[in-house]
Amino acid sequence: MKKRTTKKILSILLAASILLGAAGCAAARAADLMGGVSPNPVNGRQADATFTESMADFSIKLFKSGITDKENSLISPLSVTLALAMAANGANGETRTQMETLLGGGIPLPALNEYLYSYAKGLPNTEQAKLTTANAIWFCDDKNRLRVEPDFLQKNADYYGAAAFQSAFDAQTVKEINSWVKTNTNGMIDSILDKIDPAELMYLINAVAFDAKWQNVYYKESIESGGFTDIDGAIQSADFMYSAEDQYLDDGMATGFVKPYAGGGYSFVALLPNEGVSIEDYIASLSGSGFLETLHSARSVTVNAYLPKFSYDYEVTMNDALIGLGIPDAFNPDIADFSKMGTSPEGPLYIGKVLHKTFISVDELGTKAGAVTIVAMDAGAAAPTEEPKTVRLNRPFVYAIVDNATNLPVFLGTVMRVG
Repeated sequence: MKKRTTKKILSILLAASILLGAAGCAAARAADLMGGVSPNPVNGRQADATFTESMADFSIKLFKSGITDKENSLISPLSVTLALAMAANGANGETRTQMETLLGGGIPLPALNEYLYSYAKGLPNTEQAKLTTANAIWFCDDKNRLRVEPDFLQKNADYYGAAAFQSAFDAQTVKEINSWVKTNTNGMIDSILDKIDPAELMYLINAVAFDAKWQNVYYKESIESGGFTDIDGAIQSADFMYSAEDQYLDDGMATGFVKPYAGGGYSFVALLPNEGVSIEDYIASLSGSGFLETLHSARSVTVNAYLPKFSYDYEVTMNDALIGLGIPDAFNPDIADFSKMGTSPEGPLYIGKVLHKTFISVDELGTKAGAVTIVAMDAGAAAPTEEPKTVRLNRPFVYAIVDNATNLPVFLGTVMRVG
């Protein structure tokens, strides 16, 4: 079989999610094709059990597949979903079916667009808890190399508010994309590209930025030094922030707590594997339905919570994970069908790589991260005779930032070491 020329979709996610790129065009600054063009009015669809359960399932599967052995990790299911959903609007045939199955558990793409439109627009964004998302499509301006379908651009403008830029895919384009990423992540991620591969023709980019204050901030007297036993068994010095929380989690293999952010729209969720349960075994046991059930079953019990301060960034290529999760055709140049996205005389379009880059900082005042989902809690009456619980996060643990209205994680991560 004749080998086809590579045409790549690059998805750089979180504070940046990008898809499909290319080089070799004439030098020129990017032209905004959507300037002055208003998206068409579309119908939204409010999150229901079908959508929430499928999103939770994808979030946990993505989290488990994106972990780097023994290292801190962090993914934004929201960012990955939005970037891949934009790409799915250019897919056809079995490629599209596989993407619908992975992203929405089989929800047809027109309905998934409606769900995601309402979900993203409904995420709280206040002065105390800011969450912003942005989407953009960049493609090579050489029509002899790529012709983009107008309906593909229009659909992503309608449902995802995506700007579209024709660009010369040269060094100037790299600067412009990195500037866009930095702006739309509030400086938390300052770059995503160092060069453009000559084979790449288009990028679909999603950016998510989260910056929220705790509902109850920590004060100096609430911080104490202590030891954190890292994934290799070494003791690291850490600053632990103490607070008394009122939502206790216990899923049988881990205990944890929920700490709300100001405004009530988002919460930080921490889950510490029980003694004798390794972090690897605990992560392997996680499921979307189990995660939602753990949050729904939160008990109103006083929790003496000790949270270490931490800050790190994370980057992962998600090709193998997404292929393993069920969309192999999208990455195969001999099978991929993105005919609704555009055409190129050099060969069919397919996904070349999916990159995910994240940043998080947790301290006395709150949390800054590239994307967030915060889970809603069930607050029942506390058992009158139940003693306070203590959860000290002094060894590897799992955490999430969740959207309280849906309990869906915008961010999911692990802390394997604090230094």
